[in-house]
Amino acid sequence: RLDVLSPCGEILGTIRQEWSLCLPKFRVEDANGECVLMIRAPFCAYSWRCGDVDFPIYSAYDDSPVGKITKQWSGLGRELFTDADHFGITFPMDLDVHIKAVLLGACFLIDFLFYESEQ
Repeated sequence: RLDVLSPCGEILGTIRQEWSLCLPKFRVEDANGECVLMIRAPFCAYSWRCGDVDFPIYSAYDDSPVGKITKQWSGLGRELFTDADHFGITFPMDLDVHIKAVLLGACFLIDFLFYESEQ
């Protein structure tokens, strides 16, 4: 679970990892705890094929795709020898600004869970 807070300490939303047998799923909740978006991890979250890795974002209401968090391929040297990563987030322009902030928090969570080394 990751809570995203405003500078004054107000909860903007929460990201919760749901239990799943194979593929991790994340609930994006608003400040009231209502699920508004779902993020699904891909089968393989590593750039073994030298390309971008997408984490699709779906509406919690009708399961339609609304965006994605992308771990962008940084080049062979950077991928092999550093822990630096590049990410991009795509979402609808009319999405609530608080949920946009929560998606930014989800990007940090995905980086931490899937791409940070354990040193």
